[in-house]
Amino acid sequence: MCDQDTLNDMMEYELKAGGMSRRQFGALTLGAGLMSLLPPVAGAAEVTDAEVNVKTPDGTCDAYFVHPVKGATAAVLVWPDVYGLRPAFRQMGKRLAESGYAVLVVNPFYRVQHAPTAPEHPDFNDPATRSAMMALMNGLTADGTTSDAKAFVAWLDSQPAVDKKRKIGTTGYCMGGSLTMRTAAAVPNRIGAGGSFHGGGLVTDKPDSPHLLVPTMKAQYLFCIAENDDQRQPEAKTVLREAFAKASLPAEIEVYPAQHGWCPPDSRVYNPEQAEKAWSRLLVLLDKALA
Repeated sequence: MCDQDTLNDMMEYELKAGGMSRRQFGALTLGAGLMSLLPPVAGAAEVTDAEVNVKTPDGTCDAYFVHPVKGATAAVLVWPDVYGLRPAFRQMGKRLAESGYAVLVVNPFYRVQHAPTAPEHPDFNDPATRSAMMALMNGLTADGTTSDAKAFVAWLDSQPAVDKKRKIGTTGYCMGGSLTMRTAAAVPNRIGAGGSFHGGGLVTDKPDSPHLLVPTMKAQYLFCIAENDDQRQPEAKTVLREAFAKASLPAEIEVYPAQHGWCPPDSRVYNPEQAEKAWSRLLVLLDKALA
């Protein structure tokens, strides 16, 4: 699903151990202190949440579903990074729900293992951890993601908390960025917005490269690109701009002064200022596109 350069990028952001101490990171990976790093939502909606199971053609996916208590709202499907469904992404999903959306955060590795799929304090310095994470990610396929996307969207559309008259959004982090594009192409009539944050494998030289799917999409997009990802593949942003322009689809594409992996609050390179900027741009997109 992702090329070797993408894998190298993920290793790089772990090895650099960016802007927080290992003690802080250790506390966060246990789920403590996550919300203290995420600013509160102004006028937050009261939400309810649950661990859920979603049937797919290949089995049962474990996931986290959170939504406002009152009324039906637009839905958002969240694809995590290589470390999978965990406390940080549950908190991010809850924050999005408090902003007024019904949010499904999935375990993309359900075919192999229920969450958690990464060890506590995951470290790419550790050969066993690196091998396990790479094996999980390399086990994902374009066809599998397409069938999963259809199943997840159908499940969301069956929930009373989801307003089926409104479009659905999808967001993805690291490897999840490319999965949002496959989702938008798999269910174009339902996906109205996509957000990729330090996404990997968006533009490749392979015949199933995600950027080649743009003509089949109907979604408006946000691409928040990490500075070191752009340095590795500077042409990717131009390819994306041209693809979306040719398809007459709006796309905000920006390189952020942050390292690959800067958005999840349990990342060693978590950058609060740039993460909040990306978050604010996502909320603008969802408000505009999920009509």
